[in-house]
Amino acid sequence: MDITELPFNRFLGLELADPDSGFLVSLPAGPQYTNHLGTVHAVALLAVAEAASGEFLIRYFNGIDVYVPVVRRLESKFRKPAHGRISGRVLVTDSVMERAVTELEAKGRALAEVPVEVVDESGVVALTAEIEWFIIKAG
Repeated sequence: MDITELPFNRFLGLELADPDSGFLVSLPAGPQYTNHLGTVHAVALLAVAEAASGEFLIRYFNGIDVYVPVVRRLESKFRKPAHGRISGRVLVTDSVMERAVTELEAKGRALAEVPVEVVDESGVVALTAEIEWFIIKAG
């Protein structure tokens, strides 16, 4: 699965980030992403956070053909105004994903909390979020 090909993400113009950047996904700079203050709109920041966490799961599970993840909860904090290109990175620990895999194997379902930061082109952390995914085995 290519996260950028989901209809909503394609509509937004979501891009995969440069693999060497430490980020997973990005939105380019553009007036279509700004709010009435000229900074990046809150919903654009949230979209990057959600997509980064989804891209993380795709990579972690080497695709998601075996699993079906669905966002259960998203909690965020807007930290500073963002300008220009915004990019998302995941800060999840191995223990969180190991626990999720153990639950998936034992019960066929699991919850995984994926912490994310969204950073603008100048390095400002504009948003922190935790996206909780409900994951079941496909079947």
